[in-house]
Amino acid sequence: MHPSESQPTASTPGAPHNTPRRHFLGQAGAGLAGLASGAAVAPSLLMGSAAAQAQQAGTGGAAAAGYDAQFLRRSEQLRIDLARASAAVPIPPHPVNGDDALYANKIGSDTRGLPHNARGEVDLPAWNLATAAFASRDPADFEKIVLGGTRKLVNPIGTLAVSLDGLNAAQFSLPPAPTLAGTQRAGEAAEIYWVALLRDVPFSEFQDGTRHADVIAAADELSRAPDFHGPKVNGKVTPQTLFRGAAWYVDSNDRTGRTGRWATPPGVTDGPYISQFLYRDVPLGPQTLSARIRTYTPANEFLTGYDEWLNVQNGKAPAGRIAFDPTLRHIATTRDLAAYAHAAVAFSFAANQLLGTPLSAAQPGYGGLFAGDKSLAPSNPYLKLKTSGGASGTFGSAYFQSVLSLATSLAIRVNYYQKWYEQRILRPEAFGGLVHHRLANRVNEYPIHESFLGSQALERSRAKNGTYLLSQVYPEGAPIHSSYPGGAAIIAAVTATLLKAFYDESLVIANPVQPDPSDPTRLIPYQGPALTVGGELNKLALNYGSGRTAAGIHWRSDAAAAYAQGEALVVSLLREQKQTFREPFEGFSFTRFDGTRITI
Repeated sequence: MHPSESQPTASTPGAPHNTPRRHFLGQAGAGLAGLASGAAVAPSLLMGSAAAQAQQAGTGGAAAAGYDAQFLRRSEQLRIDLARASAAVPIPPHPVNGDDALYANKIGSDTRGLPHNARGEVDLPAWNLATAAFASRDPADFEKIVLGGTRKLVNPIGTLAVSLDGLNAAQFSLPPAPTLAGTQRAGEAAEIYWVALLRDVPFSEFQDGTRHADVIAAADELSRAPDFHGPKVNGKVTPQTLFRGAAWYVDSNDRTGRTGRWATPPGVTDGPYISQFLYRDVPLGPQTLSARIRTYTPANEFLTGYDEWLNVQNGKAPAGRIAFDPTLRHIATTRDLAAYAHAAVAFSFAANQLLGTPLSAAQPGYGGLFAGDKSLAPSNPYLKLKTSGGASGTFGSAYFQSVLSLATSLAIRVNYYQKWYEQRILRPEAFGGLVHHRLANRVNEYPIHESFLGSQALERSRAKNGTYLLSQVYPEGAPIHSSYPGGAAIIAAVTATLLKAFYDESLVIANPVQPDPSDPTRLIPYQGPALTVGGELNKLALNYGSGRTAAGIHWRSDAAAAYAQGEALVVSLLREQKQTFREPFEGFSFTRFDGTRITI
């Protein structure tokens, strides 16, 4: 966050009511440091040998002498020690951007789904009922909330579930979101309006040397934005780096948690915009999942009319309907990517299948990317054991998939905890309403930064759509919960991070491809710098988050903070998984989104 954007904050949302604020924040600063830095755990966590088990069983008398009893005792002690190790990690600070306290009419907060007046400002009595529920976290209080339409709030109570694996939701931190009036939000607004304008430009134009005037104009304007954090080359956004993702970490040197640290993940600016994992048919045993998708036509531009926009802010059912392209094709534009990200049900297992299924030279569609077990991470113990191999229990692709599925659910708990109980940041579609009133209706008290109000992106959007509202790919706009951090992005982050830990991320992907610019139903060879598994997994994660931005429902910072958040969850989860194994295992190793290596 830019220093100039700091705002005074009210009492931190999320602290239990019976916990003094000073005590709550007194636990801040360490965050994930204990588990993430490899801090020592209780010796009983490591008691996997027969001698150690016998030591544990010794206090249980003759009935505990057998292995079954020893196994049970080890399981009990491991659960106790893991719980204690998790509880020892302090609650980090949860700084907010201050907008909720700053604006009495709540224009900086996510209020969608509640009733609003004709200008799109929330009904304050309804908002007060909602904030009472956010404070008490009592399911009965959520039932008192007055909705403005038929759409329900998305899972605010579910995120309060206790997680029995990894750290709990309150133990994860992220930087405060950009402020409504700040330069960082202005830069992200310029980007998302440019994304909307360029939704139907093929990815073949998003490369250096392009002659596409609008792509060049977008890169130039974002290069000049005062506080824009997308990937750059020599300080400039280029057509090759345009709209590609980044990660946003909490700076560990700032014990308040307010300072963010940006990083461009390795591989995400190399080669085609879309990851190779989205251009391969996915093997599913005797079946295949095609890489070609059902895309949306350019007619899918929603919420640019004011009445339609206001109805969606109130949570009413959308009037528009998606128009589908009848021809299946590969992802070739950001609109295609938005269509994929709308309901990417295959996302969490497609890459695992491609990495965990042996290559089939005779029938490529039924095989993965690499021969045999050559794709496994070098630390996988079954690469050294001579008489046994991994399977559904441990260290096989089915086990990997089970952890992926578990982590996806845990990630949403972590993510939504911040959405509902800490941040409550307005969505881009709501921001567009403020911009529209500021310029079309002269509502000068809406504090939009001048660097965005004078941008080419905004003026071109008005000329195209007739209003200053941000066009949306989805007729319903965004889900009914806060914009920050991104839910799809954290799912993407845990998926990519786990797969980097399970498989050899240094492997080079043979025969990379990209869509034919003249016929996206076909793939053609890509020629350029080598593409690695790790780089393409990073790109896969950022593609999913960027797809939601392409739809108009998420800011860059939403996804960027969620990538770091998901990675931290995986660290805590794998640290516990490692302690459960009986195999001789040195630990999980992978490259983080900031390019550093970690071994768990």
